[in-house]
Amino acid sequence: MDVVIGIDTGTTATKGIAAGPNGEVLVTTSVHYPLSVPGPGRAELDAARLRDAAIEALVGVATRVRERGDQVVAVSLSAFLHGLAPLDADGSPRGPLITWADNRAAEHSRRIAEAGRAKGLQARTGTPVHPMAPLAKLAWWRDEDPRLLRDTPRWGGVKEVVLSGLAGAGFVLDLSVASGTGMYDIHQRRWDPEALDLTGVREDQLAEVVPTTTVLKLDPDVAAAAGLPPGTPLVIGAADGPLANLGVGATPAGVAAVSLGTSGALRMLVDHPVADQAGRLFCYALTEDRWALGGAINNAGSVVRWAGQTMAAGFDRPAAEGDDADERDAALLLEAAGSPAGSDGLLCLPYLLGERAPWWRGGMRGAYLGLRREHGRAHLVRAAVEGVCQQLALVRDTFAAEHIAMTEVRATGGAVNSELWVGILAAALDLPVAVADTPEGTALGACLLGLHAIGHLPDLDQAAALVAITGHTRPDPADAALYRRLRPLIERSAEAVTDVLTELDHLAPSPLPSTEKAVDAPRG
Repeated sequence: MDVVIGIDTGTTATKGIAAGPNGEVLVTTSVHYPLSVPGPGRAELDAARLRDAAIEALVGVATRVRERGDQVVAVSLSAFLHGLAPLDADGSPRGPLITWADNRAAEHSRRIAEAGRAKGLQARTGTPVHPMAPLAKLAWWRDEDPRLLRDTPRWGGVKEVVLSGLAGAGFVLDLSVASGTGMYDIHQRRWDPEALDLTGVREDQLAEVVPTTTVLKLDPDVAAAAGLPPGTPLVIGAADGPLANLGVGATPAGVAAVSLGTSGALRMLVDHPVADQAGRLFCYALTEDRWALGGAINNAGSVVRWAGQTMAAGFDRPAAEGDDADERDAALLLEAAGSPAGSDGLLCLPYLLGERAPWWRGGMRGAYLGLRREHGRAHLVRAAVEGVCQQLALVRDTFAAEHIAMTEVRATGGAVNSELWVGILAAALDLPVAVADTPEGTALGACLLGLHAIGHLPDLDQAAALVAITGHTRPDPADAALYRRLRPLIERSAEAVTDVLTELDHLAPSPLPSTEKAVDAPRG
Protein backbone atom coordinates (compact mmCIF):
# COMPACT_ATOMS: atom_id res chain seq x y z
CA MET A 1 0.00 0.00 0.00
CA ASP A 2 0.98 3.67 -0.18
CA VAL A 3 2.42 4.88 3.15
CA VAL A 4 3.71 8.11 4.65
CA ILE A 5 6.72 8.14 6.95
CA GLY A 6 6.53 10.46 9.96
CA ILE A 7 9.77 11.58 11.63
CA ASP A 8 9.29 13.05 15.11
CA THR A 9 12.36 14.65 16.70
CA GLY A 10 11.96 14.67 20.49
CA THR A 11 14.08 15.65 23.47
CA THR A 12 15.64 12.24 24.04
CA ALA A 13 14.75 10.27 20.92
CA THR A 14 13.78 10.61 17.29
CA LYS A 15 10.88 8.36 16.42
CA GLY A 16 9.96 7.19 12.97
CA ILE A 17 6.73 5.50 11.89
CA ALA A 18 5.08 4.49 8.65
CA ALA A 19 1.30 4.87 8.43
CA GLY A 20 -1.14 3.75 5.77
CA PRO A 21 -3.88 5.83 4.14
CA ASN A 22 -6.36 4.97 6.90
CA GLY A 23 -4.01 5.99 9.70
CA GLU A 24 -2.91 2.47 10.61
CA VAL A 25 0.64 2.39 12.02
CA LEU A 26 2.65 -0.26 10.18
CA VAL A 27 6.27 0.28 11.22
CA THR A 28 7.95 2.06 14.15
CA THR A 29 11.53 2.76 15.15
CA SER A 30 13.34 4.95 17.69
CA VAL A 31 16.83 6.45 17.79
CA HIS A 32 17.95 7.62 21.24
CA TYR A 33 20.48 10.23 22.37
CA PRO A 34 21.43 11.77 25.73
CA LEU A 35 20.23 15.10 27.08
CA SER A 36 23.28 16.98 28.35
CA VAL A 37 23.13 19.03 31.56
CA PRO A 38 26.47 20.88 31.49
CA GLY A 39 25.64 23.18 34.40
CA PRO A 40 22.86 24.45 36.66
CA GLY A 41 19.76 25.34 34.71
CA ARG A 42 21.27 24.12 31.44
CA ALA A 43 19.78 21.50 29.09
CA GLU A 44 21.38 20.89 25.71
CA LEU A 45 21.49 18.41 22.85
CA ASP A 46 24.12 17.67 20.25
CA ALA A 47 22.47 19.39 17.27
CA ALA A 48 24.46 17.40 14.72
CA ARG A 49 23.31 14.21 16.42
CA LEU A 50 19.67 15.38 16.08
CA ARG A 51 20.17 15.82 12.35
CA ASP A 52 21.85 12.42 11.97
CA ALA A 53 19.20 10.70 14.12
CA ALA A 54 16.46 11.93 11.78
CA ILE A 55 18.29 10.41 8.82
CA GLU A 56 18.91 7.19 10.74
CA ALA A 57 15.24 6.90 11.73
CA LEU A 58 14.12 7.55 8.15
CA VAL A 59 16.48 4.92 6.73
CA GLY A 60 15.35 2.40 9.35
CA VAL A 61 11.65 2.85 8.67
CA ALA A 62 12.03 3.02 4.89
CA THR A 63 14.01 -0.23 4.89
CA ARG A 64 11.25 -2.06 6.76
CA VAL A 65 8.58 -0.51 4.51
CA ARG A 66 10.37 -1.88 1.44
CA GLU A 67 10.62 -5.29 3.10
CA ARG A 68 6.83 -5.24 3.48
CA GLY A 69 6.42 -4.41 -0.17
CA ASP A 70 4.81 -1.02 0.51
CA GLN A 71 5.53 2.26 -1.26
CA VAL A 72 6.52 5.53 0.43
CA VAL A 73 4.59 8.45 -1.07
CA ALA A 74 5.87 11.16 1.30
CA VAL A 75 7.94 11.90 4.39
CA SER A 76 6.54 14.37 6.95
CA LEU A 77 8.25 16.03 9.90
CA SER A 78 7.51 16.83 13.54
CA ALA A 79 9.85 18.64 15.93
CA PHE A 80 9.78 19.74 19.54
CA LEU A 81 9.41 23.45 20.15
CA HIS A 82 11.60 26.17 21.65
CA GLY A 83 15.04 24.82 20.70
CA LEU A 84 17.78 27.23 19.64
CA ALA A 85 21.16 26.65 18.00
CA PRO A 86 23.72 28.71 16.07
CA LEU A 87 23.75 27.62 12.42
CA ASP A 88 25.86 27.97 9.30
CA ALA A 89 24.43 29.62 6.20
CA ASP A 90 23.09 26.26 4.98
CA GLY A 91 21.35 25.57 8.28
CA SER A 92 23.85 23.01 9.55
CA PRO A 93 24.64 23.37 13.27
CA ARG A 94 27.64 25.27 14.63
CA GLY A 95 27.10 24.27 18.24
CA PRO A 96 24.75 22.53 20.69
CA LEU A 97 21.01 23.08 20.67
CA ILE A 98 19.55 24.68 23.79
CA THR A 99 16.31 22.87 24.62
CA TRP A 100 12.96 24.00 26.02
CA ALA A 101 14.07 22.84 29.50
CA ASP A 102 17.07 25.19 29.62
CA ASN A 103 16.58 27.96 32.17
CA ARG A 104 19.61 30.19 31.52
CA ALA A 105 17.41 32.99 30.16
CA ALA A 106 15.25 33.27 33.31
CA GLU A 107 16.59 36.71 34.20
CA HIS A 108 16.04 38.01 30.68
CA SER A 109 12.43 36.84 30.53
CA ARG A 110 11.86 38.41 33.94
CA ARG A 111 13.22 41.75 32.72
CA ILE A 112 10.97 41.69 29.66
CA ALA A 113 7.95 41.04 31.90
CA GLU A 114 8.93 43.75 34.40
CA ALA A 115 9.28 46.23 31.54
CA GLY A 116 5.59 45.62 30.75
CA ARG A 117 6.28 44.07 27.34
CA ALA A 118 5.30 40.45 27.97
CA LYS A 119 1.54 40.59 27.40
CA GLY A 120 1.85 42.52 24.14
CA LEU A 121 4.45 40.09 22.84
CA GLN A 122 2.34 37.08 23.80
CA ALA A 123 -0.79 38.58 22.25
CA ARG A 124 1.04 39.03 18.93
CA THR A 125 3.23 35.91 18.89
CA GLY A 126 1.07 33.38 20.75
CA THR A 127 4.02 32.37 22.95
CA PRO A 128 4.33 33.34 26.63
CA VAL A 129 7.48 35.22 27.59
CA HIS A 130 9.40 32.51 29.41
CA PRO A 131 12.98 31.19 29.59
CA MET A 132 11.94 28.30 27.31
CA ALA A 133 11.33 30.55 24.29
CA PRO A 134 13.98 31.45 21.69
CA LEU A 135 13.01 35.10 22.30
CA ALA A 136 14.50 34.96 25.80
CA LYS A 137 17.37 32.68 24.77
CA LEU A 138 18.50 35.09 22.05
CA ALA A 139 18.22 38.00 24.50
CA TRP A 140 20.55 36.04 26.79
CA TRP A 141 22.96 35.47 23.91
CA ARG A 142 22.84 39.18 23.03
CA ASP A 143 24.23 40.01 26.47
CA GLU A 144 26.47 36.95 26.83
CA ASP A 145 28.26 37.16 23.46
CA PRO A 146 26.97 39.94 21.18
CA ARG A 147 29.69 39.30 18.60
CA LEU A 148 28.71 35.66 18.26
CA LEU A 149 25.05 36.67 17.95
CA ARG A 150 25.87 39.14 15.20
CA ASP A 151 28.38 37.02 13.26
CA THR A 152 26.49 33.71 13.31
CA PRO A 153 24.96 33.38 9.80
CA ARG A 154 21.71 31.78 10.96
CA TRP A 155 19.79 31.04 14.12
CA GLY A 156 17.20 28.29 14.31
CA GLY A 157 15.79 25.34 16.17
CA VAL A 158 15.16 21.65 15.74
CA LYS A 159 13.24 21.85 12.46
CA GLU A 160 15.92 23.92 10.72
CA VAL A 161 18.61 21.50 11.93
CA VAL A 162 16.70 18.44 10.72
CA LEU A 163 15.90 20.07 7.37
CA SER A 164 19.59 20.78 6.84
CA GLY A 165 20.08 17.01 6.73
CA LEU A 166 16.88 15.84 5.05
CA ALA A 167 16.23 18.62 2.53
CA GLY A 168 19.69 20.11 2.14
CA ALA A 169 18.48 23.17 0.24
CA GLY A 170 16.93 26.48 1.24
CA PHE A 171 16.45 27.90 4.74
CA VAL A 172 12.77 27.64 5.62
CA LEU A 173 10.68 27.03 8.72
CA ASP A 174 7.07 25.96 9.10
CA LEU A 175 4.44 28.32 10.51
CA SER A 176 3.80 25.97 13.45
CA VAL A 177 7.35 26.00 14.85
CA ALA A 178 7.70 29.71 14.04
CA SER A 179 4.60 30.37 16.16
CA GLY A 180 6.42 28.84 19.13
CA THR A 181 9.50 31.07 19.01
CA GLY A 182 7.93 34.08 20.73
CA MET A 183 9.25 36.14 17.80
CA TYR A 184 6.73 35.60 15.02
CA ASP A 185 3.57 37.70 14.73
CA ILE A 186 0.88 35.09 14.10
CA HIS A 187 -1.65 37.72 13.05
CA GLN A 188 0.51 39.78 10.66
CA ARG A 189 2.50 36.66 9.59
CA ARG A 190 5.95 38.24 9.92
CA TRP A 191 8.90 38.26 12.29
CA ASP A 192 7.89 40.69 15.03
CA PRO A 193 9.87 43.98 14.96
CA GLU A 194 9.81 44.38 18.75
CA ALA A 195 11.06 40.82 19.25
CA LEU A 196 13.89 41.44 16.78
CA ASP A 197 14.79 44.61 18.66
CA LEU A 198 14.80 42.83 22.03
CA THR A 199 17.03 40.02 20.82
CA GLY A 200 19.38 41.92 18.53
CA VAL A 201 18.98 39.28 15.82
CA ARG A 202 18.45 40.34 12.21
CA GLU A 203 15.55 39.08 10.13
CA ASP A 204 18.00 37.73 7.53
CA GLN A 205 19.44 35.44 10.24
CA LEU A 206 16.05 33.74 10.61
CA ALA A 207 14.33 31.31 8.25
CA GLU A 208 11.62 32.12 5.75
CA VAL A 209 8.29 30.99 7.25
CA VAL A 210 6.11 28.76 5.05
CA PRO A 211 2.82 26.84 5.55
CA THR A 212 3.00 23.51 7.38
CA THR A 213 1.73 21.74 4.26
CA THR A 214 4.66 22.97 2.14
CA VAL A 215 6.11 20.11 0.08
CA LEU A 216 9.90 20.06 -0.38
CA LYS A 217 12.04 17.30 -1.88
CA LEU A 218 14.06 14.76 0.05
CA ASP A 219 17.82 15.23 -0.34
CA PRO A 220 19.02 12.88 -3.14
CA ASP A 221 21.75 11.29 -1.01
CA VAL A 222 19.34 10.68 1.87
CA ALA A 223 16.75 9.27 -0.54
CA ALA A 224 19.36 6.90 -1.96
CA ALA A 225 20.43 5.76 1.53
CA ALA A 226 16.79 5.08 2.40
CA GLY A 227 16.11 3.32 -0.89
CA LEU A 228 13.53 5.94 -1.89
CA PRO A 229 13.03 7.47 -5.35
CA PRO A 230 14.72 10.78 -6.16
CA GLY A 231 12.34 13.66 -5.58
CA THR A 232 10.37 11.90 -2.84
CA PRO A 233 8.04 14.56 -1.34
CA LEU A 234 9.19 15.94 2.03
CA VAL A 235 6.37 17.72 3.87
CA ILE A 236 7.84 20.33 6.20
CA GLY A 237 5.21 19.47 8.82
CA ALA A 238 4.55 21.14 12.15
CA ALA A 239 5.44 21.25 15.84
CA ASP A 240 4.94 18.21 18.03
CA GLY A 241 2.16 19.60 20.22
CA PRO A 242 -0.37 20.54 17.52
CA LEU A 243 0.49 17.33 15.66
CA ALA A 244 -0.31 15.31 18.79
CA ASN A 245 -3.87 16.66 18.64
CA LEU A 246 -4.14 15.47 15.06
CA GLY A 247 -2.52 12.13 15.87
CA VAL A 248 -5.00 11.27 18.61
CA GLY A 249 -8.01 12.55 16.68
CA ALA A 250 -8.60 15.54 18.99
CA THR A 251 -9.85 17.70 16.15
CA PRO A 252 -13.62 18.22 16.84
CA ALA A 253 -14.85 21.07 19.02
CA GLY A 254 -14.68 20.29 22.73
CA VAL A 255 -12.16 17.45 22.39
CA ALA A 256 -8.77 18.17 23.94
CA ALA A 257 -5.49 16.32 23.69
CA VAL A 258 -3.13 15.57 26.56
CA SER A 259 0.49 14.62 25.97
CA LEU A 260 2.12 12.82 28.88
CA GLY A 261 5.77 11.89 28.55
CA THR A 262 8.91 13.67 29.78
CA SER A 263 6.78 16.81 29.93
CA GLY A 264 3.09 17.32 29.35
CA ALA A 265 0.57 19.56 27.62
CA LEU A 266 -3.15 20.13 27.27
CA ARG A 267 -4.39 21.57 23.96
CA MET A 268 -7.55 22.15 21.92
CA LEU A 269 -7.81 23.10 18.25
CA VAL A 270 -9.55 26.33 17.24
CA ASP A 271 -10.07 27.81 13.77
CA HIS A 272 -8.18 31.09 14.21
CA PRO A 273 -5.33 32.51 16.33
CA VAL A 274 -6.51 33.37 19.85
CA ALA A 275 -4.82 35.99 22.00
CA ASP A 276 -5.30 35.02 25.65
CA GLN A 277 -5.44 38.44 27.32
CA ALA A 278 -4.54 36.97 30.71
CA GLY A 279 -1.34 35.51 29.24
CA ARG A 280 -1.95 31.94 30.44
CA LEU A 281 -2.40 29.98 27.20
CA PHE A 282 -0.16 29.58 24.17
CA CYS A 283 -1.48 29.56 20.60
CA TYR A 284 0.52 27.53 18.04
CA ALA A 285 -0.39 26.75 14.43
CA LEU A 286 -1.24 23.33 13.07
CA THR A 287 -2.17 24.73 9.66
CA GLU A 288 -3.04 28.22 8.52
CA ASP A 289 -6.65 27.71 9.65
CA ARG A 290 -6.23 25.31 12.60
CA TRP A 291 -4.54 26.50 15.80
CA ALA A 292 -3.67 24.70 19.03
CA LEU A 293 -4.65 26.63 22.15
CA GLY A 294 -3.29 25.30 25.41
CA GLY A 295 -0.59 25.10 28.02
CA ALA A 296 2.52 23.00 28.50
CA ILE A 297 4.01 21.77 31.76
CA ASN A 298 7.67 20.93 32.23
CA ASN A 299 7.30 17.84 34.39
CA ALA A 300 5.43 14.60 33.76
CA GLY A 301 7.02 11.19 33.20
CA SER A 302 10.36 12.71 34.15
CA VAL A 303 9.12 12.94 37.75
CA VAL A 304 8.51 9.20 38.01
CA ARG A 305 11.82 8.51 36.28
CA TRP A 306 13.53 10.74 38.86
CA ALA A 307 11.76 8.83 41.64
CA GLY A 308 13.02 5.56 40.19
CA GLN A 309 16.59 6.84 40.31
CA THR A 310 16.43 8.33 43.79
CA MET A 311 13.80 6.64 45.95
CA ALA A 312 13.52 3.04 44.85
CA ALA A 313 15.72 0.48 46.59
CA GLY A 314 17.35 -1.70 43.96
CA PHE A 315 16.36 0.73 41.22
CA ASP A 316 19.22 3.14 41.78
CA ARG A 317 21.16 2.66 38.55
CA PRO A 318 20.87 5.52 36.04
CA ALA A 319 18.65 4.71 33.09
CA ALA A 320 21.62 4.85 30.72
CA GLU A 321 23.18 1.77 32.33
CA GLY A 322 20.38 -0.64 31.54
CA ASP A 323 17.26 -1.25 29.55
CA ASP A 324 14.97 -1.67 32.54
CA ALA A 325 13.98 1.98 33.09
CA ASP A 326 10.39 1.41 31.95
CA GLU A 327 10.13 -1.65 34.19
CA ARG A 328 11.37 0.37 37.17
CA ASP A 329 8.80 3.06 36.48
CA ALA A 330 6.04 0.46 36.21
CA ALA A 331 7.06 -1.13 39.51
CA LEU A 332 6.99 2.22 41.27
CA LEU A 333 3.57 3.07 39.85
CA LEU A 334 2.19 -0.31 40.87
CA GLU A 335 3.37 0.35 44.42
CA ALA A 336 1.96 3.89 44.35
CA ALA A 337 -1.45 2.59 43.31
CA GLY A 338 -1.78 1.15 46.81
CA SER A 339 -1.93 4.66 48.30
CA PRO A 340 -5.28 6.47 48.46
CA ALA A 341 -6.28 9.49 46.42
CA GLY A 342 -4.75 12.56 48.00
CA SER A 343 -1.77 10.50 49.24
CA ASP A 344 -2.93 10.77 52.85
CA GLY A 345 -2.58 14.54 52.96
CA LEU A 346 0.67 14.85 50.99
CA LEU A 347 1.07 17.51 48.29
CA CYS A 348 3.78 17.49 45.67
CA LEU A 349 4.85 20.52 43.67
CA PRO A 350 6.55 18.50 40.91
CA TYR A 351 8.59 21.35 39.42
CA LEU A 352 11.90 19.50 39.05
CA LEU A 353 12.51 21.29 35.73
CA GLY A 354 10.85 24.55 36.72
CA GLU A 355 7.33 25.10 35.37
CA ARG A 356 5.43 26.78 32.58
CA ALA A 357 1.62 26.86 32.33
CA PRO A 358 -0.53 28.34 33.57
CA TRP A 359 1.69 30.82 35.45
CA TRP A 360 4.79 31.04 33.21
CA ARG A 361 6.97 32.09 36.12
CA GLY A 362 10.69 31.46 36.11
CA GLY A 363 12.50 30.18 39.19
CA MET A 364 9.95 27.56 40.27
CA ARG A 365 11.29 24.46 42.02
CA GLY A 366 9.84 21.27 43.41
CA ALA A 367 8.68 20.53 46.95
CA TYR A 368 6.70 18.10 49.09
CA LEU A 369 4.32 19.63 51.62
CA GLY A 370 2.68 17.85 54.52
CA LEU A 371 5.27 15.10 55.04
CA ARG A 372 4.71 12.93 58.10
CA ARG A 373 6.55 9.92 59.45
CA GLU A 374 3.90 7.52 58.18
CA HIS A 375 4.35 8.61 54.57
CA GLY A 376 6.31 6.08 52.53
CA ARG A 377 7.67 5.76 49.04
CA ALA A 378 4.26 4.85 47.62
CA HIS A 379 2.80 8.10 48.96
CA LEU A 380 5.69 10.12 47.53
CA VAL A 381 5.33 8.63 44.07
CA ARG A 382 1.53 8.89 43.98
CA ALA A 383 1.70 12.49 45.20
CA ALA A 384 4.13 13.26 42.35
CA VAL A 385 1.74 11.81 39.76
CA GLU A 386 -1.15 13.71 41.35
CA GLY A 387 0.92 16.91 41.28
CA VAL A 388 1.51 16.54 37.54
CA CYS A 389 -2.15 15.82 36.78
CA GLN A 390 -3.29 18.67 39.01
CA GLN A 391 -1.01 21.03 37.08
CA LEU A 392 -2.76 19.96 33.88
CA ALA A 393 -6.08 20.54 35.66
CA LEU A 394 -4.98 24.10 36.42
CA VAL A 395 -4.47 24.56 32.69
CA ARG A 396 -7.94 23.11 32.09
CA ASP A 397 -9.39 25.60 34.56
CA THR A 398 -7.91 28.37 32.39
CA PHE A 399 -10.02 27.15 29.45
CA ALA A 400 -13.09 27.28 31.66
CA ALA A 401 -12.25 30.85 32.68
CA GLU A 402 -12.17 31.73 28.96
CA HIS A 403 -15.61 30.06 28.53
CA ILE A 404 -14.17 27.37 26.24
CA ALA A 405 -16.04 24.11 26.76
CA MET A 406 -14.08 20.87 27.10
CA THR A 407 -16.04 17.61 26.99
CA GLU A 408 -13.47 14.86 26.41
CA VAL A 409 -9.73 14.27 26.50
CA ARG A 410 -7.66 12.04 24.24
CA ALA A 411 -4.28 11.11 25.68
CA THR A 412 -0.96 10.03 24.23
CA GLY A 413 2.61 9.56 25.47
CA GLY A 414 4.54 6.98 27.44
CA ALA A 415 2.76 7.66 30.73
CA VAL A 416 -0.67 6.62 29.41
CA ASN A 417 0.48 2.99 29.49
CA SER A 418 -0.16 3.21 33.25
CA GLU A 419 -3.69 2.77 34.61
CA LEU A 420 -2.70 4.88 37.62
CA TRP A 421 -1.67 7.83 35.44
CA VAL A 422 -4.85 7.66 33.35
CA GLY A 423 -7.13 7.25 36.37
CA ILE A 424 -5.62 10.20 38.23
CA LEU A 425 -5.66 12.32 35.06
CA ALA A 426 -9.36 11.63 34.50
CA ALA A 427 -10.20 12.49 38.11
CA ALA A 428 -8.06 15.65 38.18
CA LEU A 429 -9.56 16.93 34.91
CA ASP A 430 -13.00 15.54 35.86
CA LEU A 431 -13.39 14.44 32.25
CA PRO A 432 -13.45 11.08 30.46
CA VAL A 433 -10.03 10.19 29.05
CA ALA A 434 -9.65 8.10 25.90
CA VAL A 435 -6.24 6.60 25.13
CA ALA A 436 -5.16 6.46 21.51
CA ASP A 437 -4.33 3.00 20.22
CA THR A 438 -0.80 4.06 19.26
CA PRO A 439 1.56 5.74 21.75
CA GLU A 440 3.18 7.53 18.80
CA GLY A 441 0.45 10.15 18.49
CA THR A 442 2.81 12.92 17.44
CA ALA A 443 4.52 10.92 14.69
CA LEU A 444 1.11 9.71 13.49
CA GLY A 445 -0.03 13.33 13.40
CA ALA A 446 2.94 14.08 11.14
CA CYS A 447 1.85 11.23 8.83
CA LEU A 448 -1.74 12.49 8.72
CA LEU A 449 -0.61 16.04 7.95
CA GLY A 450 1.62 14.57 5.24
CA LEU A 451 -1.37 12.77 3.72
CA HIS A 452 -3.29 16.04 3.86
CA ALA A 453 -0.45 17.97 2.18
CA ILE A 454 -0.29 15.60 -0.79
CA GLY A 455 -4.07 15.50 -1.19
CA HIS A 456 -4.81 12.04 0.25
CA LEU A 457 -6.70 13.38 3.33
CA PRO A 458 -8.80 16.36 2.22
CA ASP A 459 -10.34 17.12 5.63
CA LEU A 460 -8.22 16.98 8.80
CA ASP A 461 -11.36 16.36 10.87
CA GLN A 462 -11.37 12.88 9.35
CA ALA A 463 -8.51 12.10 11.74
CA ALA A 464 -11.02 11.64 14.56
CA ALA A 465 -12.51 8.66 12.73
CA LEU A 466 -9.16 7.24 11.63
CA VAL A 467 -7.48 7.10 15.05
CA ALA A 468 -8.29 3.96 17.01
CA ILE A 469 -9.05 4.24 20.74
CA THR A 470 -8.14 1.46 23.18
CA GLY A 471 -10.49 2.44 25.97
CA HIS A 472 -12.24 5.18 27.92
CA THR A 473 -11.61 5.97 31.58
CA ARG A 474 -14.29 7.91 33.42
CA PRO A 475 -13.37 10.02 36.46
CA ASP A 476 -14.04 8.60 39.90
CA PRO A 477 -16.54 11.12 41.40
CA ALA A 478 -15.07 10.99 44.92
CA ASP A 479 -11.50 11.40 43.67
CA ALA A 480 -12.54 14.23 41.35
CA ALA A 481 -14.18 16.06 44.26
CA LEU A 482 -11.07 15.63 46.43
CA TYR A 483 -8.73 16.90 43.72
CA ARG A 484 -11.01 19.87 43.16
CA ARG A 485 -10.66 20.77 46.84
CA LEU A 486 -6.88 20.31 46.79
CA ARG A 487 -6.20 22.39 43.70
CA PRO A 488 -6.43 25.82 45.40
CA LEU A 489 -3.92 24.57 47.97
CA ILE A 490 -1.47 23.83 45.16
CA GLU A 491 -1.86 27.35 43.77
CA ARG A 492 -1.40 28.91 47.20
CA SER A 493 1.58 26.70 48.01
CA ALA A 494 3.32 27.40 44.70
CA GLU A 495 2.90 31.12 45.24
CA ALA A 496 4.04 30.98 48.87
CA VAL A 497 7.23 28.97 48.41
CA THR A 498 8.50 30.25 45.06
CA ASP A 499 10.68 32.99 46.53
CA VAL A 500 12.14 30.65 49.15
CA LEU A 501 12.94 27.95 46.60
CA THR A 502 14.46 30.45 44.20
CA GLU A 503 16.74 31.78 46.93
CA LEU A 504 17.72 28.24 47.89
CA ASP A 505 18.54 27.59 44.25
CA HIS A 506 20.89 30.58 44.23
CA LEU A 507 22.60 29.34 47.40
CA ALA A 508 22.99 25.75 46.20
CA PRO A 509 26.43 24.66 44.96
CA SER A 510 26.64 24.10 41.22
CA PRO A 511 26.03 20.45 40.31
CA LEU A 512 28.59 18.52 38.33
CA PRO A 513 27.90 18.24 34.58
CA SER A 514 25.85 15.18 33.79
CA THR A 515 23.69 13.55 31.17
CA GLU A 516 20.10 12.43 31.61
CA LYS A 517 17.75 10.18 29.69
CA ALA A 518 14.02 10.23 30.16
CA VAL A 519 10.77 9.12 28.58
CA ASP A 520 10.26 11.35 25.55
CA ALA A 521 7.11 13.25 24.71
CA PRO A 522 5.85 16.41 23.04
CA ARG A 523 6.66 19.77 24.60
CA GLY A 524 4.20 22.23 23.26
